[in-house]
Amino acid sequence: MTRQRYPTDLTAGQWDQLAPRLPPPGSGPPLRYEQRVLVNAIRYVLRSGGPWRLLPHDFPPWSTVYHHCHQGRDEGGWTEVMHA
Repeated sequence: MTRQRYPTDLTAGQWDQLAPRLPPPGSGPPLRYEQRVLVNAIRYVLRSGGPWRLLPHDFPPWSTVYHHCHQGRDEGGWTEVMHA
């Protein structure tokens, strides 16, 4: 099943600019979801103002998206992205 596109999804051009600025996946287990899908889910929640638990089911589980959002914040990964 393919996920429907949301207005908050990154375009190909936006992703091309953002991807090099994201920190590489850590030394832990491999990511179960692509970084672009996780970023699109984070953008959906932040732009819609909805609670994490109401993230649509065609995104990764809300707890996974929440974890990656806060991990990026805590490790300073979003700082460079925001400045760009």
